[in-house]
Amino acid sequence: MRWLGMKGYVVYLPRIRDFRIRQGRRIECRPALFPGYLFVLIESRWYSVGSTPGVIGLLRDELGPVKVSDRIIDEIRQRERNGLIELPRREEFQIGDQVRILQGPFAGHLALYAGMKPRERVEILLQLLGSEQRVELPRVDIEVARS
Repeated sequence: MRWLGMKGYVVYLPRIRDFRIRQGRRIECRPALFPGYLFVLIESRWYSVGSTPGVIGLLRDELGPVKVSDRIIDEIRQRERNGLIELPRREEFQIGDQVRILQGPFAGHLALYAGMKPRERVEILLQLLGSEQRVELPRVDIEVARS
């Protein structure tokens, strides 16, 4: 990105705010919205972009670089807050919500959400063999069961 700027190109690399758990602590990360891609305003001399250090290539068609509509860039910029794109929050669970298990040996079963655990895992209450059992699963393995 820096090298393109030094060559006089206007560059836009939208980033998102993300939180990860590392060593039991929640830290903020700022990865690219589109990993491996950025937007470059090219008015002429597009061939020199490809020889810039760090650039692997351009998205092109038979006429040259593919143009992304200014409207799309503006829509992305409108979602920025303090320089970072705010993505819609994931659906959060409330204790007692009925959830559906999506993967693993209990896929398709319904359970009750019991809470969040470290490292993006959830605890659910699952009816097994006539009693409630506490089971821990990855967060991505459950969804709210809609009636």
